[in-house]
Amino acid sequence: MKSLFAVLILLITLAILPFALDWRSPLLVAVRPWALTGLIGVPVLLILAQIWALSTSGPERRSIKVINVMGLLVAALALTSTVYLEARFYRMRHQVLHADPANLEKLGRHLVVGYRNLAEVRELVRLRAIAGVFISGHNVRGETIAEIRKQIQGLQQIREEQGLPRLWIATDQEGGMVSRLSPPLTRMPQLSEVVEKHADAVGRKRAVMEYAATQGRELAEIGVNLNFAPVSDLNYQLNNPNDHYTRISQRAISRDPVVVAQVAGWYCAALEEAGVRCTLKHFPGLGRVLEDTHLNHANLTTSVAELANTDWLPFRALMSQTKAFTMLGHVRLTAVDADRPASISPAVVSGILRKDWKYDGVLITDDFSMRAIYHGGPGVENGAIEALNAGVDLILVSWDPAQFYHVMYALLKADQQGKLNRQILQRSDQRLANAVQAVPH
Repeated sequence: MKSLFAVLILLITLAILPFALDWRSPLLVAVRPWALTGLIGVPVLLILAQIWALSTSGPERRSIKVINVMGLLVAALALTSTVYLEARFYRMRHQVLHADPANLEKLGRHLVVGYRNLAEVRELVRLRAIAGVFISGHNVRGETIAEIRKQIQGLQQIREEQGLPRLWIATDQEGGMVSRLSPPLTRMPQLSEVVEKHADAVGRKRAVMEYAATQGRELAEIGVNLNFAPVSDLNYQLNNPNDHYTRISQRAISRDPVVVAQVAGWYCAALEEAGVRCTLKHFPGLGRVLEDTHLNHANLTTSVAELANTDWLPFRALMSQTKAFTMLGHVRLTAVDADRPASISPAVVSGILRKDWKYDGVLITDDFSMRAIYHGGPGVENGAIEALNAGVDLILVSWDPAQFYHVMYALLKADQQGKLNRQILQRSDQRLANAVQAVPH
């Protein structure tokens, strides 16, 4: 019986160890308060159980005592790791919140963050530490349009009193499965359904423009001025049962790049008419990618020549013809940079987009809370530095707002050490200033 008890305790301890070693993972954000209690309380109980087992042991077999000692050490490691990571986070958070205001403003203009606590994001706005706020479903659940508008107006009022440009108030309101603000906003079908119902160009354009005008009017009414839509990836009908979040085949407009460019152009024009900036996503294209970058690393192995003649046609056409932002996906474009996600790759951002395409519009990353960044290559902190040095303008931290402190801490430190390219940042600042000036108040 004692041997079974010792083995059981050891197995429980080993089961919680991976969570303790990566306790600040974005995957745990929804259960973080309870997870912290468990990752401290359970190891403490296991340590006490192992101490008790060792202190009351008789002349049992030596193997049982070895198992007890192993369990004790693993439980101690789990407890120590959790406490250390939590202490490190709050130390970073404290340093960010008490950093030089000028430095916070200088670097904060490159960050858009989500929130789970309105008071916390309001404080970040007050500190001039961010340039935008991402609003998702959990922020508006149970709220009326008037209540959401009042909250956003309160944030914008802080900026107005500071004499700073208006915040980017962003959301994911594509229609269909990705409709973060529905309810209270109207839930609309995915854009591909509208396209499929209208074969003729005249009817299709009218339907798309009406669709986008409705979205734009409702978004503008509550104060949103940046929508992360339309999806401009091509639809290759790839279906991966383990793809729980990306699911491009259910979100893309069409497989035909001409149709995608045309429809996305109409959509962006209607949104801009309402005072809402659109976003082309997710360059370099996720239509051919089987993996889900929310949960895994992902590779786009198609050649540059093939992509240029297919997937990149809508992006290149609209990036030169509209005021749209472009969102960079966290997929690795292996033909160009097999080591880094495209969102932080100098070869992709500076090489292809800025140099080859001569694109001088705003580039924003996909969420830095995603596993392809968090557990990919340089990670969140170094990834933020590489992204800005590559020529990215805005870094999005939406699902897990706590990652903002990791990003800002790393940027503050890099700026102090001279590791941020000042010329690239200055050009980025000018792009952002131009974009803000074009947004109606």
